[in-house]
Amino acid sequence: MTRHDSTERHPTPGVANSLWRWPEARHPLRVALNYAVIVIARHSPSLTVKNWLFVHLLGMEIGDSVSWALESTPDVFFPEKISVGDGAIIGYDATILCHEFLRDEYRTGEVRIGEGALVGAGAIVLPGVEVGAGAQVAANSLVVEDVPEDTTVAGVPAEPV
Repeated sequence: MTRHDSTERHPTPGVANSLWRWPEARHPLRVALNYAVIVIARHSPSLTVKNWLFVHLLGMEIGDSVSWALESTPDVFFPEKISVGDGAIIGYDATILCHEFLRDEYRTGEVRIGEGALVGAGAIVLPGVEVGAGAQVAANSLVVEDVPEDTTVAGVPAEPV
């Protein structure tokens, strides 16, 4: 099964590409609030504050003792589609995306980071992906498919090492 099997397709017919239709995908005030919360969280050194903001203002599912490093960024449009298991680490400047705007459609999909998983610095996780419990994503990797439990992946696209 590919990540595309785990994403929902939203056609956007017309002349312009789908990004021009983003206000139809998500209310602009919701995106503005999400963005403001994410900016505050990205710069906050407090893991407690970050997790509280993400759970209570963005609707994310965050387990106990989850660590979001400085500059790490959850999806600005659909952060509520992110769940992170107990003890997981999201590294410096890592990005978790739950949407992708394409020419004639946009796609949305849940992202699940398993218990004790590690998403390395600068890594990008695309919509519809699950990073299994205990898995490790190397720094600057692009995760385009599910990562099995206790597996280490690296590269662009990320592959087991």
